[in-house]
Amino acid sequence: MKPALKNDLLLRALLCEPTPRRPIWLMRQAGRYLPEYRATRARAGDFLTMCTTPQIACEVTLQPIDRFALDAAILFSDILTLPHAMNLGLQFEAGEGPRFERPVRSAADIDRLPIPDPGRELKYVVDAVALIRRELAGRVPLIGFAGSPWTVGTYMVEGGGSKTFGRIKRLMYEAPRELHRLLGLLARATVLYLNAQIEAGAQAVMLFDTWGGVLTPAQYEEFSLRYLGEVVAGLTREAEGRRVPNIVFTKGGGAWLDRIAAIGCDALGVDWTTDLRDARRAVGAGVALQGNLDPSALFAPPEVLRAEALKVLDSHGPGPGHVFNLGHGITPDVDPERVAVLVDTVRGYAPG
Repeated sequence: MKPALKNDLLLRALLCEPTPRRPIWLMRQAGRYLPEYRATRARAGDFLTMCTTPQIACEVTLQPIDRFALDAAILFSDILTLPHAMNLGLQFEAGEGPRFERPVRSAADIDRLPIPDPGRELKYVVDAVALIRRELAGRVPLIGFAGSPWTVGTYMVEGGGSKTFGRIKRLMYEAPRELHRLLGLLARATVLYLNAQIEAGAQAVMLFDTWGGVLTPAQYEEFSLRYLGEVVAGLTREAEGRRVPNIVFTKGGGAWLDRIAAIGCDALGVDWTTDLRDARRAVGAGVALQGNLDPSALFAPPEVLRAEALKVLDSHGPGPGHVFNLGHGITPDVDPERVAVLVDTVRGYAPG
């Protein structure tokens, strides 16, 4: 029997239910800007060990919850754990980012890809979710997550990060059927993965479509949104007697918010390049919005940071269905005291 949830503001806001104040959590809230995270990472030795050791993933997930009055915890993991479980030889190189020893470049490479069993190849993630839920003891909800099929596919085809996405875009133009095969496989694997997180205790889930914004509108529909829709359609919608909300975030997707909302997600992540007022106008009242302070505002003096946060809060307006967040993740060089200022500002917000 899991302990009762003492703070359910996030879950209510994601379902557009009224809340006494705006809930707040922050993308990459467990990360290198925190001295306690850096200490844990030094002890663990490398990033992948942190992700694959449930006790360390739990420790890091809880660090920002212990430090700040946030309204949600998000699983400490990485969007590349899924292709890691497909035996592509994932490594994180210092200063280089992720690299795959065996990238996916041909039809034969796609043929060889397995769909991982979350209870076996990804058991460390499932165990971390269960452990975090136990250690949270009902303080705040836990968000699970995965990368979108398109975004995860970019890393698998490129062999790591990319500035031009030349390899996957070449595949898109030269062999679109093969790319669809890869994305369809990733969509099926992602459904299994997120549902396993929900079964283990995740109370909301988020899909990070970090690179959807590098596509043309037509390409986005065909190669990203289609598969986001397949994942959302396959998600478990209720657990522990309550709805499990889902959030879809396409970075650079502000012009397509109405199309993203139409796939049936509960909430849309909005980056800092779109005003929430325009986002609300685009999607109507039935879909929650999450966002969308420019992450660089955390470098501002406290009084400027407060003013910027209030602009975001005011831009949404007084109705329900807003979760305050950044428009993307916290960067490593942010002062934790600025995060404390931001959290206090949002928690104390009283609309005029």
